[in-house]
Amino acid sequence: MPGLAASASAAPAPFSLATSRLTPVARPAPSFRTQACGLRCWIAAKLKLRKALKRHHGWQLQRNLDARGNDNVPDCLEAASLTEKRSHWNMHLAYDSGGEMANTSSDTLDSSTVQEKPVVPGHIISEISSHVQKEESAVSKRRSNNEPSLCIAVIGATGELARTKVFPALFALYYSGFLPRNVGIFGYSRKKLTDEGLRSIIEANLTCRVDHHENCDDKLIEFLKKTYYVDAGHDNQEGMVRLNSRMSQIEGIGAANRIFYLAVPQEALLDVALPLADGAQTKQGWNRIIIEKPFGFTGLSSLRVTQSMLSRFEEKQIYRIDHLLGKDLIENLTVLRFSNLVFEPLWSRTYIRNVQVIFSEETSNEIQGRYFGNYGIIRDIVHSHILQTIALFAMEPPVSLDGEDIRDEKVKVLRSIRKVNLDDVVLGQLKDMSGKVDRYTKSMIPTYFAAAMYIDNARWDGVPFFIRTGMGLMTNRAEIRIQFRHVPGNIYRERFGHDIDLDTNELVLRDQPEEAILLKVNNKVPGLGLQLDASELNLLYRDRYNTEVPDSYEHLLLDVLDGDSHLFMRSDELAAAWNVLTPIIHEIDQNRVVPELYEAGDRGPINAYHLAAKHGVRWDDDW
Repeated sequence: MPGLAASASAAPAPFSLATSRLTPVARPAPSFRTQACGLRCWIAAKLKLRKALKRHHGWQLQRNLDARGNDNVPDCLEAASLTEKRSHWNMHLAYDSGGEMANTSSDTLDSSTVQEKPVVPGHIISEISSHVQKEESAVSKRRSNNEPSLCIAVIGATGELARTKVFPALFALYYSGFLPRNVGIFGYSRKKLTDEGLRSIIEANLTCRVDHHENCDDKLIEFLKKTYYVDAGHDNQEGMVRLNSRMSQIEGIGAANRIFYLAVPQEALLDVALPLADGAQTKQGWNRIIIEKPFGFTGLSSLRVTQSMLSRFEEKQIYRIDHLLGKDLIENLTVLRFSNLVFEPLWSRTYIRNVQVIFSEETSNEIQGRYFGNYGIIRDIVHSHILQTIALFAMEPPVSLDGEDIRDEKVKVLRSIRKVNLDDVVLGQLKDMSGKVDRYTKSMIPTYFAAAMYIDNARWDGVPFFIRTGMGLMTNRAEIRIQFRHVPGNIYRERFGHDIDLDTNELVLRDQPEEAILLKVNNKVPGLGLQLDASELNLLYRDRYNTEVPDSYEHLLLDVLDGDSHLFMRSDELAAAWNVLTPIIHEIDQNRVVPELYEAGDRGPINAYHLAAKHGVRWDDDW
């Protein structure tokens, strides 16, 4: 038995799980001997993992392992094939999320790779930067404790979005313990900066929430120590190679996961994403790419971008983020409906008369750039936030809470939305107040949109979904208002006088101006006689929950870290949303529809009220 003798002579020395890792690679089928060895390795790995769960509870390791799927464990066959190259075993426990980890060849695991040490930049001289070398050394030690590293790169790090939203959200997650202690935060842009320069820029926007004041300064210093800068230069191909090299220094030799937040304009998306795919992805774990809205200017341009992205990335790697979907209002839609028996039977055309989706902002500071330029409110707000809200509200019960199961149901709703008639649309534009005379801007791009949409399926046939969204209005408001049908043969109808709408039950899910769930019911006024009153059963979050609500970016970034994709648009959802809006956009352009002017701080175009009356619905007067 020469094969058995050879195998016995090549038997590896005992190994230690605490000091090494092995990344699984493709290999031939193992023999019974190697299978038995693999079983022993598997048992040892699981025992070590349980100890690690207790040791690293601060990062909530168990929570993330559950989200990312079963941990990969090595078998002894791979180790046996590497004994000629090593004096000890080098075991890597890679945490994979549904196959997002790139395959790693065994030739990459040579002794030079194992012995490679992080290189510490020599130009850092500040107090914070003086600790970087110690931090990187500690990171390398933690690699040996089977804890995967995490690197988060913010592309476009010096832009307003990154400075005011992304970095503060990352710091809040770090303070709360949702990011691992060995995390590395990287800024990438074309400005000439050092690590210390980036830290100075973002430090001004890093603050602790009211419930995060304990050890705030210490946490801030720790976070800034883990923040690094990479100059993109004039060539993103070379810039991404530099980014990859810098990340590798921090990661060491163990399992490594990476998140890339592309905080760049749509026109620059592919210029950054394609070089990133070629030069900055890790081969020791998963890679996830976050893309900011708007997602294209037309359905055709969106399709081209999608095809280019899918040529380099897998669908499960791409997270199309809309911060408005990170609100508790959106997350509570499915909770309220599917966890409360009282609501689920009512969630259909049988009991619901209409649904109103309302979103307004009083600020108009950015309208000149965002709306009077090219995109407008239809492409920026309606395409993603409004249609996603409708899809989550109207979808059938998913098989599970898995992101793919929820997205499967959402896309069915989007595909069922009836073609929108131009007569059921109202456009508005905020008056240009730069001169003494009210006038339109040079662009006719709307800043206000109202429409009546219908979903042609068995559950929602004939129920109008009213959309009303605008900028520069009288108040910040975000809510979903559900109006139920009248009670058939209501014996108390005469007690409400001439306004039959007073006896309509309503359920209001509100995020702004203050979070609340309101249920409007009919009630007898205390006292003699029979007088009815429409009252509200209120659940005000500020009274019920003594906690500060996290920013929506925190919520969504944590979802990306956990691999939870249900609040992010999949490619087929993206295409279905464009199929809803593209015909009406073309009609508006072809007919040269002129938006109705409205003043800043107003309620919006008066024709929106006429549209509601046309469909037998009265808008809420508080708007």
